[in-house]
Amino acid sequence: MVSKSSEARENQKEYWGSKLNQRLSFLTEKGFEPGKIAKDVTVRKLRAKLRETESRLKTIVSKEKKVEEMARIKAEKAAAPKEEKGKKKEAGKSTEKSKRQQKKSKKQASKSKE
Repeated sequence: MVSKSSEARENQKEYWGSKLNQRLSFLTEKGFEPGKIAKDVTVRKLRAKLRETESRLKTIVSKEKKVEEMARIKAEKAAAPKEEKGKKKEAGKSTEKSKRQQKKSKKQASKSKE
């Protein structure tokens, strides 16, 4: 019963719920006490299946929300104006020279004086 779709899990939840209701009605018709009904092995298994299915549904819903959120963020990033990387490099070069560039320019200046 492994399924990753929420529709299939909803169907499973309905199926296990109906099975549980059938079992509970059968046991009450037989005249069992509520304490004994709660301890019935089949009832416990069916309730466990319901809990498992509900937890899987919650997980599927949370994953769907996460996918929607990621798609929204991606769309926002795509719509945002992009900054050009080339302009940043040019601005850094014009304001400040590295030590190597400074030495090189001094050497060229001294050569041109000679």
